[in-house]
Amino acid sequence: MEIEEYYMKEALKEARKAYEKGEVPVGAVIVKNEKIIARAHNLKEIKKDTTKHAEILAIQKASKKLEAWRLEECKMYVTLEPCTMCAGAMINSRIKKVVIGTLDQKTGACGSVLNLFEDYKFNHKVEYKVGVLQKECEEILKEFFKDLRKTKKIKAKKED
Repeated sequence: MEIEEYYMKEALKEARKAYEKGEVPVGAVIVKNEKIIARAHNLKEIKKDTTKHAEILAIQKASKKLEAWRLEECKMYVTLEPCTMCAGAMINSRIKKVVIGTLDQKTGACGSVLNLFEDYKFNHKVEYKVGVLQKECEEILKEFFKDLRKTKKIKAKKED
């Protein structure tokens, strides 16, 4: 197994934790010197806080562990393309590289809707790669939203 696939599988484990909690299943891990230093998954619904994305939480944990806001030698593996908030946080935290499982055609800020990593001149350039374990990353999202639609239909029938 390729090293990038190994770390993306770890991010997928985090996405499954989010799924089990009723959160959109996005997971992220941050790696430094081939060692995972932070793991996180979405917690927006539970925490009632729009900033509780997997990427933001992982950056916060990595910064705490390293006792630094600069994550220059770190790589992030994330199951879904980051939004503008998360891509901006990656630029500001000086993440070296982001490996993305699948694209987000609605809110993606790394190539889908826009590309903060390439289309603008910031003080830091984040390297990125898309499509590592893409099928697995897409499947967990499709399954989650399929289940969510079923749950909403059942709830609507009960209310009738």
